[in-house]
Amino acid sequence: MALASEAPPTPWWDTAEVQGSQTRTVRTLASSHIIGAIGMGAAPTVGVLLAEAVMDSETLAGIARTSTTLGAALAGIPLAALAARHGRRTALGSGWFVAGMGATILIFAAISSNPITLVLGMLLIGVGSAVTLQSRFAATDLAAPERRGRALSIVVWVGTLGAVVGPNLGVPGEAVEAAFGLPPLSGAFVIAAVFLFAASGFIFLFLRPDPLTLARRKSGVLVAAGPVKPKIPFGRRLALSLRVIWSIPASRLAFVSTISAHAVMVGVMTMTPVHMHHHGGSISIVGLTISFHVVGMYAFAPLVGQLADRIGSVSTIVVGFGILVVALVVNMIFGGATSGVMVGLFLLGLGWSFVTVSGSTMLTNSIPSTERTLVQGVADTSMNTVAAAAAALAGPTLALFGFAGLSIGAALVLVPGAVLLARWPSRKIDQLATPLR
Repeated sequence: MALASEAPPTPWWDTAEVQGSQTRTVRTLASSHIIGAIGMGAAPTVGVLLAEAVMDSETLAGIARTSTTLGAALAGIPLAALAARHGRRTALGSGWFVAGMGATILIFAAISSNPITLVLGMLLIGVGSAVTLQSRFAATDLAAPERRGRALSIVVWVGTLGAVVGPNLGVPGEAVEAAFGLPPLSGAFVIAAVFLFAASGFIFLFLRPDPLTLARRKSGVLVAAGPVKPKIPFGRRLALSLRVIWSIPASRLAFVSTISAHAVMVGVMTMTPVHMHHHGGSISIVGLTISFHVVGMYAFAPLVGQLADRIGSVSTIVVGFGILVVALVVNMIFGGATSGVMVGLFLLGLGWSFVTVSGSTMLTNSIPSTERTLVQGVADTSMNTVAAAAAALAGPTLALFGFAGLSIGAALVLVPGAVLLARWPSRKIDQLATPLR
């Protein structure tokens, strides 16, 4: 009888040690995200203009612009595998360092006007995008299942400051160029390199204890979820992760939805600076427009995270798809005016936030912990691979059909996710197919 009256043991994630480590982890990830986001902000604005300046054709410029997204796609799985072997600190710190090297190479690309150097720099700086995506998953390693949406969203949210400042590095970059006698469009990447290297150092110094390592030790799955077994070929590991994702209805819905939203956002956002530049927009106006966009992406993330935890991820994804459709309609109708583009890009970022935060939470909750880290990397790589294809197609689409045609094409990308949402049984709304831990 005495045994029956005993209180159940405290879950490991609710112990004082883990909660204290979770608080420090989120603070460290948030701080590094702000620093790194400032450095990354130069790529979608100054980097796009640099690609146009260096390349001789719009097609080649499109390849250079796509390289950033492709770099993020190529880095997703290796960073996840590195985290599985050595922890989040090694993976995230190394990723920020590689992005810093990319920014450094872009300085020389601006000096030499060398297309190969430009593409290489854009590829490497794109690794920073993969780091920002995996940072949101790192915030959930020690979080209680019912608080994962909020933990993830905090890391997304704090990037607002950096992401708003970053796209406007062109103006202070001009001062750097004047001070050091550098060519146009190079100064922004001098600033970017400093911030990206600083983000790397911050992670290596302060992300202690490593959240993924601690979570495995506390949950007792260290051996099962430890280093990726070298006997399993890379292609087979990838296939197994995709099979796990597709075998669970909740993870399948989250996977397809986040890929669709990310591809739409990247495809439209990539060509917005070109569209505005062709219509006489200055670098300051382009930077301001991208800043409005990233405010939509990040500023409301905590509210989205709380909403996902309260009403469920599926409902929040539905809201996000609705906002994305409205954004594309605004771009179709009012894309010829600067104010219209600003509103459309803001809504595009907001819709992305709703789908990405809630979809990432749903994916994390629905995947068994032994498979989670590599699956997260596969999901990020898939997001960026499809987004890279969307960015590559966006240039020719804009040239042939204009900004309105680009928006119509982007709307078609939402169809697969919309179909899965329409087929999701209402009685199973936000029901997950596997235990949270």
